[in-house]
Amino acid sequence: MLKSKYSYSILVGFLVLLSNSQIQAQQKIQQVPLGNKNLDILQIEKLQFKDLNKNKKLDPYEDWRLPVGPRVKDLLSQMSLEEKVGFMLISTTRMGGDNVFGGAPSAGPATPINDGFNEEDLIQNTNMFTRKPLGAPNMAAAGTSKGVKEFHLRHFILRANASPEIMAKWSNNLQALCEGTRLGIPAIVASNPRNHVTTDASVGLSVGLTAFSKWPGELGLAAMRDFNLTRQFAEIAAKEWKAVGLRKGYMYMADLATEPRWQRVEGTFGEDADLTSRMIQEIILGFQGKKLSQHSVAMTTKHFPGGGPQVDGQDSHFDWGKFAHYPGGMFDYHVKPFKAAIAAGTSAIMPYYSAPKGKEFEEVGFSYNKAMIDELLQKKLGFHGIINSDTGPIEMMPWGVENLTIPERYKKAIDAGVDIFSGAADPRTLLETVKKGMVTEERINHSVAKLLTEKFELGLFENPYVDVQAASSIIGDKKSTELANLALRKSIVLLRNDQQVLPLKKKTKVYFETYFNTGRNSDIIKVAKPNYPDLEFVDRKENADVIVVWLIPNGGGLFSSQGTKIDLRLSANRIDVAHVNELINSKPTIVAINYTNPWVIEEIDHKNTHSLLATFGTTQDALLDIITGKFNPSGKMPFSTPKNMKVVEENKSDVPGYMEGPDYGLFSFGHGLSYK
Repeated sequence: MLKSKYSYSILVGFLVLLSNSQIQAQQKIQQVPLGNKNLDILQIEKLQFKDLNKNKKLDPYEDWRLPVGPRVKDLLSQMSLEEKVGFMLISTTRMGGDNVFGGAPSAGPATPINDGFNEEDLIQNTNMFTRKPLGAPNMAAAGTSKGVKEFHLRHFILRANASPEIMAKWSNNLQALCEGTRLGIPAIVASNPRNHVTTDASVGLSVGLTAFSKWPGELGLAAMRDFNLTRQFAEIAAKEWKAVGLRKGYMYMADLATEPRWQRVEGTFGEDADLTSRMIQEIILGFQGKKLSQHSVAMTTKHFPGGGPQVDGQDSHFDWGKFAHYPGGMFDYHVKPFKAAIAAGTSAIMPYYSAPKGKEFEEVGFSYNKAMIDELLQKKLGFHGIINSDTGPIEMMPWGVENLTIPERYKKAIDAGVDIFSGAADPRTLLETVKKGMVTEERINHSVAKLLTEKFELGLFENPYVDVQAASSIIGDKKSTELANLALRKSIVLLRNDQQVLPLKKKTKVYFETYFNTGRNSDIIKVAKPNYPDLEFVDRKENADVIVVWLIPNGGGLFSSQGTKIDLRLSANRIDVAHVNELINSKPTIVAINYTNPWVIEEIDHKNTHSLLATFGTTQDALLDIITGKFNPSGKMPFSTPKNMKVVEENKSDVPGYMEGPDYGLFSFGHGLSYK
């Protein structure tokens, strides 16, 4: 790796050598579109270049004609140690009026989110996810101007949910702020998923319903078994993200849902490694293309080497869920989808918080685990992209290294292979770690070079700005909405239709209840009377020919966990089973259940539940189109559903349900009926 004293003359010589093949062929070189706010434009041989470092001459890193490698080396040679270290943090950034983690007391009354900057530091004394006390305060977000100018931050996570126009304006404002700094290095803004119908839209998991096109949840995408439509989803979402300046995804999960109690099953593509591998492949190629370019959104595939096989289903955001284990000996099965992600060219991979349990593993969190990252992921699997820690392994979830100091944790994680740390905005401790000689500047250069490469390949140095006027028209346009609506219908699975009650005939009188107890209000049961002309909806079940009840079980969300035993029965997930059985026994009843985990449904009366459907984040109209036969159900289950809690508690956490044996499943992986 080149030191800061790298000779500029060598690069100039390299540029001269290129002249015969590149620069003398000016007439064949097309001008790359440039975007800038306040920079001078250099005019050279009828071509234009941005003077990013304001020195009135063309530096190699500013020359878009050059390959990425020499540009990275030149810029790296001009960066100070402080700038490099700031580059290795990615933290939450906030828009004006955005208090995503709760505002500071001095913030005053809440204001609508706007395109300005939040200039307050967010100092946390408690874990942002678990609300447990931290050993020492952590700056989870810096005031925007301070973060960019003083801390040299250029990687950000946007968690706010705002309109496309406001997001686009804010993004341009952020890039203009970066443009005005010494080297003019642009920012890259990441986000968690924004295009899915989801039950748990907690911070760090999903942004929930947004102005973006609305697709099924990840389980629903897998249930479609339509890989062409999956690719189209990713291409459409990438176009929408790029329109507002989001160029990096903290997604998608290649984890396998082999432990039915795991509280993050909703974000997976199910329990099967082959299906998940194909889904991950299509989504990465859809968001990124065959290689990163100015049209791409860079993907961060997570959570290596697979977060699914958690002990008792507890999640490693919490001390009581810190361990993953492999009682079925299927560690390699969980790695398989990450091989597909690497083959598809994922830009980054994120290790999980979990520490692997067992004599064959070092029991430290995966971000600290050299055998997992350096030896397996990088050397054996050949991944040479960015290793991005999950949010907070240094300050909040340091499993297995709790006794190390913060500098010692940085050292161990960097030695393991981590390139960028999520969850902290203050680089001074990492800087001190380098200055003390615990980590070499050469090692820092290795990581910064990867991070710069991603930015150059995305075209951010040429034009990080977006067209504000176009953003609203691009997002949720007619074609995107039509394809999303198709996906919402294809994601629904017909589990049972014993007496051929479905599809309902036209003008059938229907009493339709939706049942969703959020735990925050008393409006649990809603009697729906949709504007749906093929059916006649009534207010009372006594007046109906058929009852439709759509159950949305809810365990309270990931971050409500207290470490207690996880129960997948409907009654333990805010469903009044007695009420449901009363409906079932009063009239012919169609039961639809929204699955975010493989629920145990033995409590509802199976003798009279002749018609049963599974949804995975969809809309009421999509469900009604299935019920009436306007759309023939075609979805297939992305996981097996256990018969009872006994088989759940006896399951091997790393083994998919369909491999657990014939007595495990009520509906197996791949089950799904149609009307024909």
